[in-house]
Amino acid sequence: MAAKFTSSLGKGQVTVVEPTDTHYYQPMFTLIGGGMKTLSDSRRPMSQVLPSGAEWVKDKIVSFDPDNNTVRTQDGKQIEYEYMIVASGIQMYYDRVKGLLEALEDPDSGVSTNYSPHYVEKTLKNLQRFQQGNVLYTFPNTPIKCGGAPMKAVLIGDEYLRKHGKRDVAKLTYCTGMGVLFPSPFYAEKIQTILLGRGVELHKNKTLVEVDRAGNEAVFKTGDTTERMRYDTMHVPPPMGPVPELATSPLVDQTGYVTVDKTTLQHVKYGNVFAMGDCSNLPTSKTAAAVAAQCKVVYDNLSAVMAHKVLPQSYNGYTSCPLVTGYSKCMLAEFDYTLKPLETFPLDQSKERSVMFQLKKQIMPLLYWHLMLRGYWNGPGVFRNMFHLGGIIKQQNRE
Repeated sequence: MAAKFTSSLGKGQVTVVEPTDTHYYQPMFTLIGGGMKTLSDSRRPMSQVLPSGAEWVKDKIVSFDPDNNTVRTQDGKQIEYEYMIVASGIQMYYDRVKGLLEALEDPDSGVSTNYSPHYVEKTLKNLQRFQQGNVLYTFPNTPIKCGGAPMKAVLIGDEYLRKHGKRDVAKLTYCTGMGVLFPSPFYAEKIQTILLGRGVELHKNKTLVEVDRAGNEAVFKTGDTTERMRYDTMHVPPPMGPVPELATSPLVDQTGYVTVDKTTLQHVKYGNVFAMGDCSNLPTSKTAAAVAAQCKVVYDNLSAVMAHKVLPQSYNGYTSCPLVTGYSKCMLAEFDYTLKPLETFPLDQSKERSVMFQLKKQIMPLLYWHLMLRGYWNGPGVFRNMFHLGGIIKQQNRE
């Protein structure tokens, strides 16, 4: 968004408040956890990815005052704005699972997560060290970024163990704190078939609440029932939620996410504020693909606000998850607010395909670094229309 508005408004008109020095392409973390990419492949200096015409305030926003069009930073700086786009992402709360952070910090605990650059490399190391026993994979009872990533970890782990002759001595178990495996029922059915076909034991509504390193046990809660499960290796996506500075601001709903109109992405109260991505209360999956589709909507609609015109764009909830199922196959899930498939290519994307794997591994990073961050990628909608002849031949919705 900074690149788009810097191009249209000119140098010095856009300010980006961002405290970190390094930018990560986080969708690559799953591949890093399987040894298919390296951590260095996923990162760039922040100074290289921000547009040169934008002002970078290397600081953290600690309070929002939308009634007075100002924010305050950690260093005490007050910044005034005419328009604001909130894209603060989502925060990981390791402390909500007792013992989790200590287990992640311990190099010999067997516990890892693909959700952090600090711990993602442990996932492969744990698989390499594993000899036999129980391999646990979990999903918290909160919304998380890329809700398909925990299952990718399961399937990559399964194939790794098969390749190295360890699968017969491994019991793989996937425990999710949610009542469903995946938001879209159509794809959820396909994913469940794949997991069960690989011999993975599935549990729903089972939430990890504690990691007992001393006993190598994971403690789960299902309703009022507590259960302990032994692990030799475990992958844990931590509970996630809105950043605390945003959650206490006037911009959010009762859940702590920014309250926006789900079609225009404009704040429901403050017309000069828009939000996109993981920090918003949009009822769709939190993915990079969703952000790409939201970019054009926010750009065109905010530009219309600036020009005192009617907002022209409407977001349909499009999101996507390339569900990597191993070292050579991928199922490309695409859907919208209806949770029905909204697929780009003129083929059944619910099938595992090597071409989709190469799209995920090789092409998507290039789209991100060279097009999306430069303001040129708004998702695959234009290609979807082209592949389906602009709607003349309509894609059949499968339920």
